[in-house]
Amino acid sequence: MNSHNNKDPAAVPAVLKNVFIARQPIFDRRKKVVAYELLFRTGFDNFYNNVYGGDYASSQTIVHSFGTFGLDVISNGKPVFINFTRNLIIDEAAVIFPRELLAIEVLETVKVDDLVVKACVDMKKRGYILALDDFTYSPEMRPLIDIVDIIKVDFRISNHREREEILQLAGARNIKFLAEKIETHDEFESAKEMGFSYFQGFFFSKPRIISGSEIPGYKHKYLEILRQINDPNLDFDTLEHVVKRDLSITYKLFKFINSAAFGFQVRIQSIRQALTLLGMNEFRKWVSLVALSEMGADKPEELLVSSMMRAKFCEFIAVKIQKKERSADLFLMGMFSHIDAFIDKPINSIIDELPLSGEVKAALSGGDNEFRDVLEIVIAYEKGRWDCVLALLKKFGINEKDIPEIYGNSVDWVNKIFF
Repeated sequence: MNSHNNKDPAAVPAVLKNVFIARQPIFDRRKKVVAYELLFRTGFDNFYNNVYGGDYASSQTIVHSFGTFGLDVISNGKPVFINFTRNLIIDEAAVIFPRELLAIEVLETVKVDDLVVKACVDMKKRGYILALDDFTYSPEMRPLIDIVDIIKVDFRISNHREREEILQLAGARNIKFLAEKIETHDEFESAKEMGFSYFQGFFFSKPRIISGSEIPGYKHKYLEILRQINDPNLDFDTLEHVVKRDLSITYKLFKFINSAAFGFQVRIQSIRQALTLLGMNEFRKWVSLVALSEMGADKPEELLVSSMMRAKFCEFIAVKIQKKERSADLFLMGMFSHIDAFIDKPINSIIDELPLSGEVKAALSGGDNEFRDVLEIVIAYEKGRWDCVLALLKKFGINEKDIPEIYGNSVDWVNKIFF
């Protein structure tokens, strides 16, 4: 790699060793996750000494992120989309990564000239996927349009006519289009109808309200199971009976409990054995997970993955804020934070049916309490809203350097359960 900064790497400030990373899923037309975009920061305040250059800082961030988290953990074997600056493109920094796992996003701020085009052509020949980020048309973009694989269109800053014009640019080429910042199910359907192949945003976590409908029978059944198993007065025998009477929950519960996430030396083969080994609170958490997964049978798998990521993230943070004794409540808060999307009803009409603590109910309703602040840390982190994360960490007195490890451990834990 040819460097544009002739600085001594040994003199790079230590802050560059602190890597903050979040991932956002990219879906296909069937709502299956096909890739992740990685969002980087060298620190929540994004401080670095400019004498070393933004490109050097960016490249170091990418390298250290994969060293810290491991590409296999953060992407679970799926391709990752990474933003590349002009100098990183010209330096062909991408070649240090496996071509089957990397999509190079050419930032909208990159000045397109012969050097950039030549580097992109070379990386295309090497087998790397090329994408244009936040695309708006200008004549100088034509050479890149002729070689890229994917064009990303921001739905928040473009209108319908502009999107149609962009889709027509492909001509006879087999360019795929990715709709960014899709926030609602209607936007997803609209983008799909226009011909977009890939989708990115939080549409999967927003409830699609079906007017005048009741909760479907099978979802109501699992909502009732959630209500029963989280009743604080429930005893071992009754809990065992509730679980045993649903074959699907029993089967999936054994599958999860015998996964690598637990690492039990013996295989768990009975509900009573699971209850004895896990204890009441842990057992409730896992039955809740299974009931939620059944409830989301018609939803993107990533919705359940995101719910469990939030649950584990919240549980980890409980220790950091000296609330270990409430970790089970915080876990359930994270798990149920998407329940409106699972059931397609406003969350305030659902949570009253669940025997959750008052603090958890208030937090899920958007109330102002410590539990809500914990949930906001998690939500802001997954969206890459680093300034919000930093403000909340300071409020709790949490060391920001602890958060990347918590996030990485949460991703690893979810991978062991689902994949």
